Amino acid sequence: MEIQQLRVFLAVAEELHFGRAAERLHLAQPPVSRTVRQLERDLGTDLFIRSTRSVQLTAAGAALIPPAQEILATAERARASTLAAGRGEVGTVKLAYSGASTHVLVGVLAREVRKAYPGIEFRLDSQDFALPALARVLRSEVDISLGRWDFVPAGVQSRIIVEEHLVMAIPASHRLALQEEVHLAEFAGEPFVALPPHEGSVLGDRLRRLSLGAGFDPDIVQRAPDSWTAMALVGAEVGCSLTVSSVAENVTDPHVHFLRVLDETLPIYLRMAWRGASDNPALFPVLSLAEQVWPGRPHEPARPV
Repeated sequence: MEIQQLRVFLAVAEELHFGRAAERLHLAQPPVSRTVRQLERDLGTDLFIRSTRSVQLTAAGAALIPPAQEILATAERARASTLAAGRGEVGTVKLAYSGASTHVLVGVLAREVRKAYPGIEFRLDSQDFALPALARVLRSEVDISLGRWDFVPAGVQSRIIVEEHLVMAIPASHRLALQEEVHLAEFAGEPFVALPPHEGSVLGDRLRRLSLGAGFDPDIVQRAPDSWTAMALVGAEVGCSLTVSSVAENVTDPHVHFLRVLDETLPIYLRMAWRGASDNPALFPVLSLAEQVWPGRPHEPARPV
């Protein structure tokens, strides 16, 4: 029993006319008749009662219709799934992200991926810091990472999603809480809450640069494992914390105020990064969709000399 035999059988069963079935299948009538006869020989029973005036289904023919329809539907699903996999519309894409600033962006993309490509399993993996997430891209443990990196290594492609600016998170009871903008020099001698120091930390780098430029060393009284914890410590009046504008947009604690930092410094970009040589076909539909969901910048800005 072959797929084409079942396709011809169903056409004749629905039309109850060999000529009309042949037209529907874009075939000549003799091949249609031969195909039905061969199917009957294979099954060992008649499927149709033929006369010069009509074609009628036998009991065996009527019984064959549901399983034939199911077999053809299964074959079509298999064909569609195979083609979708070839286009990268079936598979798994893993995305690593970190911090309080990216969870809304990640949620938006995840919903769009599920809507546009239901055959792609989109796995989200929260990281404590952006640098380990980038290292996981290099090791092919994840397909995409979000983070703030001043540089990305060879073999990794990246695209800017958001350009951010620095803000100072302060307790609502702080003496500067009524201001909207500050210079870092106004925080000389203040207690600071900071993320753990590690190579490649953008916020750690900016805090060192700006405090040095302002003529003081920041008094870091506590290290927080992530931005959420840092903001909770600020709200608890443990200290102030240098962070980025997207954190301010996503944290709604009334006990924390955010002031824009006016000091000039290197730009801060939230980027998405992926391996240019990735062999995961499902990655590329997701990257294309991300360009629509996260327009970002069309071109990488030139670095100052």
